[in-house]
Amino acid sequence: MNNNPSAPPAGPRPVLDLKDATALVVGIVVGAGIFQLPALIAANTGDGKTMMLAWLLGGVISLLGALCYAELATAHPNAGGEYHFLQRAYGLEVARLFAWARMTVIASGAIASFAFVFADYTTQLLRLGEYSSSVWAALLILALTGINIVGLKAGKATQNVLTLILCAGLVLVTAAGVLVPAPDAAAVQPVSPPGALHLAMVFVLFTYGGWNDAAYLSAEIKNGERNIVRSLVYGLLVVTALYMLVSSAYLVGLGMTGLAKSPAPAADLLQRAWGKGGAALISVIVGLAAITSANATMLTGARTNYALGRDWPMFRWLGRWHGARSVPMNAMLLQAAIALALVVLGTYTRKGFQTMVEYTAPVFWLFFFLVGMSLFVFRTWETQTPGRFRVPYYPFTPLIFCGVCVYMLYSSLAYTGAGALVGVAVLAVGALLVIVSPRQAE
Repeated sequence: MNNNPSAPPAGPRPVLDLKDATALVVGIVVGAGIFQLPALIAANTGDGKTMMLAWLLGGVISLLGALCYAELATAHPNAGGEYHFLQRAYGLEVARLFAWARMTVIASGAIASFAFVFADYTTQLLRLGEYSSSVWAALLILALTGINIVGLKAGKATQNVLTLILCAGLVLVTAAGVLVPAPDAAAVQPVSPPGALHLAMVFVLFTYGGWNDAAYLSAEIKNGERNIVRSLVYGLLVVTALYMLVSSAYLVGLGMTGLAKSPAPAADLLQRAWGKGGAALISVIVGLAAITSANATMLTGARTNYALGRDWPMFRWLGRWHGARSVPMNAMLLQAAIALALVVLGTYTRKGFQTMVEYTAPVFWLFFFLVGMSLFVFRTWETQTPGRFRVPYYPFTPLIFCGVCVYMLYSSLAYTGAGALVGVAVLAVGALLVIVSPRQAE
């Protein structure tokens, strides 16, 4: 804390360089999805060319969204990220509702989902009783919270190391696709009947999700006017290249039919390449992927809780920044508590990861759409600032991005189960709190 009364108030400082910010983008995006969802994507595209097109299209759509976010983040750098954009564009009530949603649903749900993926694969190596996955998930949340409470430097160093290991693991999967014998003729045939690209894109875009979290570090990135957009673009280019390479390896090593029928394509691929040792190795790789994404989401998610505490009297205790450690301490601790509660929910439903995806998806895409539309609001009443990044091909770029958000919102409600209802119910509780709480003067 800041113990010197004459010193300026403690707050976010620009301490992340381009390498750190890019590693965060890669670490947040590349997670368990690339190891679990390619089978569903293959089944819904029907042939190898369409599947690869879907992965490329997912990268392009994500890049369009990143360009929109880059303009917002460079024009309004703030630790609150999307919260800050929504407040300026639509008012305090919408921003408060988003902050509630991110605190209770979006960030905490993502942390819990990554924790469950880590736990499911770690349990294959070391089982801790009947509720092994839940125990491992809780232990991961506690451990990463402790690391990030030590301070931002410890958190970002952990993130950089984990991201490098994760990328090396994906390269290893790609190498396995080159080394394994070619699958039989039946396995390489297109999946029949022809797949549905629109449904495949639901899974593809879920796998690309998370890059927007870089906005929460906009006030902590050095030379933000240049490095925010560069970190987003570089990070997504790396992710797209990795996804294309790994998907090609799946296709070459397992064939289209074999990939579509595989519940764990990475494990099947490494099993073919190196036997049981390969299957154990992929468990470690997937575990690291989950740790990487959970750590990055935890690092950025607490920033919204911090912004909420500054602007909502009911949660004022969250708006305290630990200056010496450069971390929002109370916000980080509350985030961990909510994530642990969601682990309990996942344990109760016995679906873990699936429940967390259902829980977060509708709320996530609703606010993604509102943030995208805020770009049009700012363009209407703000004058151009020299040196500020401007999204290219306006208004078409943000219009395409917002259209995708609407489609994903519909899909998340149409294709998910009971978990979505719980997430919407939690959002409704937040809306009630916004209505009954007195408005703080701006």
